[in-house]
Amino acid sequence: MDIAEVISSEFVEFDIGAPLSKVAGAFANQQLDAVIVTDGDEYWGIVTRRQLAASSNHSSAKVGSQLHHVPTVERTEDVREVARLMIGSGAKTLPVVENDHILGVVTANAVLEAVKPFLDVVTVDDAYSEELLRAAPDTTLGEALNTLRRARITHLPVTEAGTLVGMLSLYDVIEFTTRGGRKSQGGTAGDFGGRGGGGQKAGGTHGGFGAREGDTDRMLDLPVRDLMTDGVVTVSRDATLDEVVETMFDREISSLVVTADSATEPVGIITKTDVIEALTWEETGRRGVQVSGIELLDDMDYEEVSTLIEGLDTKYRQMNVIKASIELKEHKEMSRGVPLILARIRLVTDRGYFTADGEGYGASHAIRLAANAVERQLLKGKTYASSKKHPSLAEQERLYGWWLGG
Repeated sequence: MDIAEVISSEFVEFDIGAPLSKVAGAFANQQLDAVIVTDGDEYWGIVTRRQLAASSNHSSAKVGSQLHHVPTVERTEDVREVARLMIGSGAKTLPVVENDHILGVVTANAVLEAVKPFLDVVTVDDAYSEELLRAAPDTTLGEALNTLRRARITHLPVTEAGTLVGMLSLYDVIEFTTRGGRKSQGGTAGDFGGRGGGGQKAGGTHGGFGAREGDTDRMLDLPVRDLMTDGVVTVSRDATLDEVVETMFDREISSLVVTADSATEPVGIITKTDVIEALTWEETGRRGVQVSGIELLDDMDYEEVSTLIEGLDTKYRQMNVIKASIELKEHKEMSRGVPLILARIRLVTDRGYFTADGEGYGASHAIRLAANAVERQLLKGKTYASSKKHPSLAEQERLYGWWLGG
């Protein structure tokens, strides 16, 4: 199946030199996930809603400062390849080109809508994430934000005595802290109404923080119960993915909490990204290592990359790798026609969070350097543990940018 029938010719386009504040106005449309950035007739990249949420200096910044480079696709591209590119680039919107001109865009929602009739052969049990991190109602926003950062997730279920009572969204925390750090414009609790796991259709939020003033420490010391969304939607493990997609569309949400078949206690979570990733599975099953910038791989294919990372898990048997990702970025510098590549490896394990960079000419060289750096961390037992110290405003912006950029 190709994507010809699901391309949307309706997209928003900005010049690379346009003020970023104008993009903020475009995102008043809640259905818009990303805008296309061009320089004249040349495509440069996209700016996503998540990136804009991370930026606090809209008044003076230009669109180019938030540019995210994502691959383009053709209208005849296979839907599974589009899914792979979305997972690899971390983007839910990809530009569709024809004769070097932007023809339209293809979105994750459009892909899911197209493949929904074929998803009845896959169940939640096949695709959901079993490692369910959670917060308690009295967990502070600062502690919850640190959990979201370390695990690189965007939704955090809130439980009390084993019972699911709400959902906290990374975007709700960011919107609240960013707005709270500025001069108040007034408002009510509804202004922050659940654009996270629960969503506006799933339930309401608590409090009334639209009018709250205060510094960063004060806000991050508030309990999760004040910002969480009620009425979280759940799904059993034996439900099929077509049911999952239909529920997400009906409730206008992006994740469901997974419960045991005969109980209400949460055992995992399934997101739209999990369903998109299911489209990329080979006959051998799902891919365990996510590679962003996979098109930069030169003399190393995905299976070799996966074997390299999984080898760390095998070598250190006392460690269980929960999630692994590699980000590749190309620099302009070249050596004998080979570009300088930055490879960043991130591992979420039951021993903690590990991350390391490697720079080399060619992706394979960079990846191996990064893998060597991770291994040195494993040998030293160095992890990125949580800190009780609240980040400063500058640190928050850097944190948000790292989390949400792209």
